[in-house]
Amino acid sequence: GKETPRKDLGALAMAYGSVYVAQVAIGANDRQTVKALLEADAYDGPSLIVAYSTCIAHGIDMTTSMSHQKRLVDAGYWPLYRYDPRVTLEGKHAFHLDSRAPTLAFSEVAKEEARFAMLTRSDPATAERLFELAQRDIDERWQLYQQFTDIERSIPDQEIREEAST
Repeated sequence: GKETPRKDLGALAMAYGSVYVAQVAIGANDRQTVKALLEADAYDGPSLIVAYSTCIAHGIDMTTSMSHQKRLVDAGYWPLYRYDPRVTLEGKHAFHLDSRAPTLAFSEVAKEEARFAMLTRSDPATAERLFELAQRDIDERWQLYQQFTDIERSIPDQEIREEAST
């Protein structure tokens, strides 16, 4: 556990406006993952797929890897989304939030991982405080992503290419 929010690589890439970005977790939604991969491949420009992957160091039973990913998505820790700048040319919003609103507390899922379970046993007060900070970050990020779904944006370099070709 740490006291600072985790980095949002997807949001950093979306800030450019002309990068296809998706956040996926195959264990949570294999259709969304495949759709994101196909869209990224078809995009004429840079694409970034940020994929959740469990690791033995997380201290989970690796036979539950896929269901663990789904629970992290359900907790809002790993929201699934796609950002496709091409759709702005059709008057649509580039950001599409593929996840539903969180239905689980992050602490409920995190305690399944040895790294968090150890902290909970060795220093319960610190663990609780860090879970609260993590939950606050998750809630704030979810609110931000919901706002992203309403942002209208054009693709600067795409517009320049279209103007040059006419």
